[in-house]
Amino acid sequence: MRIDQPWLKDRATQAVCEAVTADGAQVLFVGGCVRNSLLGEPVSDMDIATDARPEQVMELAARAGIKAVPTGIDHGTVTLVKNGIPHEITTFRKDVATDGRRAVVAYSTDIAEDAHRRDFTMNAIYARPDGEVVDPLGGLADLTRRRVRFIGTAENRIREDYLRSLRYFRFHAWYGDHAEGFDADALAAIAANLDGLVSLSKERVGAELLKLLAAPDPAPSVAAMQQAGVLGQILPGADDRSLAPLIHLETGRVASGIRRLAALGGEDLQKALRLSKAQASHLEAIREAAVGTAGAGELGYRLGAEKALDALLLRAALLEQPLSLSLETDIELGANAKLPVKARDLLPDLKGPELGAALKKMEADWIASGFSLSRGELLDSLR
Repeated sequence: MRIDQPWLKDRATQAVCEAVTADGAQVLFVGGCVRNSLLGEPVSDMDIATDARPEQVMELAARAGIKAVPTGIDHGTVTLVKNGIPHEITTFRKDVATDGRRAVVAYSTDIAEDAHRRDFTMNAIYARPDGEVVDPLGGLADLTRRRVRFIGTAENRIREDYLRSLRYFRFHAWYGDHAEGFDADALAAIAANLDGLVSLSKERVGAELLKLLAAPDPAPSVAAMQQAGVLGQILPGADDRSLAPLIHLETGRVASGIRRLAALGGEDLQKALRLSKAQASHLEAIREAAVGTAGAGELGYRLGAEKALDALLLRAALLEQPLSLSLETDIELGANAKLPVKARDLLPDLKGPELGAALKKMEADWIASGFSLSRGELLDSLR
């Protein structure tokens, strides 16, 4: 079997391959670029495995006039940039020791050893620069069936890095066959190693969960997470009951990981996941608005179109209610509206608390009118 994709034939990518193999080293594409190409999915990152050592890769790149960045040289990774395209080159590795959060690795010259240290069989499929597929662990059969399966013993893979429990659900959400269900051995191993999740950094957990929630339909995976005890371990108090209704309501709209996270609820999501300030602010705003009573126009005016839509989709999912047919129109009306009265229009007759109260009343009247009251009408209402 061969991969025949435009990214593989790109002159810059082929130039990188020629540079690294100039002295006889092997180069093989691996991971997402191979997996996604075989599935007919978009390819965003290019990972390349080689038996050349990092210092050799740096020397070979310099000889070929290709920019080399030691992005992870201590772990065997060098990024070669050609025509603006980054190619992450990592030396074959084998695990020496692990503590559940990170592994101690040694370089290898054996592709089978490199394959065995990866997480899932579908991520251990390689391809040569000419597109020939190399499948040392039989991952192609699992990929064809869209079966997410740990390499070797699931429990051993998880204990090497407990984040793999979350990665399992994320990969199933994106690439698994929901009709076939989940691998029983994987679920059993995940449930037996819940305590290991507390050793992970909150940032890693948050990033992994948001990637999972960005899948077209993460509801089956999140439901399995809840049944296995994972959801409660990483998000105390969370519940997935509103997630599937939300995803149904999102049909035809852009998915949002933060919106879906808000549907799960839970106690102090910022603390549990170490979200960025922007993510935490967005989450808090839409959760507060979702349990309020403000309409689409008012939320569009106060929050902007994106947050208003998130809040109203979330509200409908929580209350199990249908959406208004004019939802987006009403939101946009509010988002584009500007209060026609300013504080200076009320000076010097009103000052201090009286000025603030008058502006608040006029704003409320203006919103209630569907943003139709004019400046003159609002000023007249105070007389």
